[in-house]
Amino acid sequence: MRNLLVLSICVSALIAATTQAQQEPSETPAAKSAPMQGNEHVVEGTVVSATEDTLVVRSDDNEYLFTYAADHVPNKAVKPGDRVRVNGSAQMANGSRVAKNVTVIESGSEAASAGTGGHEAHQTNEATPPLQATNVTNEIKYEARRFHVGGRIGSGFSPQLFMFGPQAHFGPYFNKRLMFHPNMEFGFGEVTYMFAINGEMAYRFNQTLHGQWTPYFGMGPSFNFIHHAATTNTVCFCDFAYKAGFNVFVGAQKHHTFFEMKTALWSAQAPVLRLYVGYNF
Repeated sequence: MRNLLVLSICVSALIAATTQAQQEPSETPAAKSAPMQGNEHVVEGTVVSATEDTLVVRSDDNEYLFTYAADHVPNKAVKPGDRVRVNGSAQMANGSRVAKNVTVIESGSEAASAGTGGHEAHQTNEATPPLQATNVTNEIKYEARRFHVGGRIGSGFSPQLFMFGPQAHFGPYFNKRLMFHPNMEFGFGEVTYMFAINGEMAYRFNQTLHGQWTPYFGMGPSFNFIHHAATTNTVCFCDFAYKAGFNVFVGAQKHHTFFEMKTALWSAQAPVLRLYVGYNF
């Protein structure tokens, strides 16, 4: 009953925070809207850089746009200096768009052979993107990676333990927001020691809290090894138990840093509530 009460409080807090974030106005200034064709936003400009996951385009209004989508960014066909037309989604909070189609209007080599146009293309190639462009591009590359490792540190309650452990993220699988989230936990307390292996799945929401924190929730099985020990000068009262359980957790991530709250179901000797702060590389 206590586990269900803690879980209900966690889920209610996450729903309330997400609703508030949807109602609050965005803290990021709105970018100039691009022309639309049907439900798509169309942007024309000159390519500044193209990688496997990102395409940085300098528009005619001297704005830097960041478009990405693994199946639609033709980095082998698009080169810096090319003039392109990008059909994509609406601009997101970090200034990026998801490209749905990229068309090369004029290649950089063709512009260079056209005299004045070549001079303009040369100037564009030499233009250095602002720091924001570099930061957003690196952020997109980080998000596109299918494997991350990191660690966490925190506290467990009932029983009270100091806890830490490594973790990894694999994915996405089946859905672009669904990640495999395996991790290990080590806990040390006055009379209790714990080691756990968790095979969890996490789902990241599309909304952000205050424009930067991305909430997520997840669940999965846990395999807990728990040792209780109380000793005197001559006697040791010890007990070792293996308990299979099921974890449910909620959290929020900003760039590489995350906060997480977790509870364990069907494993009475594991901490009822665990609070973590962690970092993913």
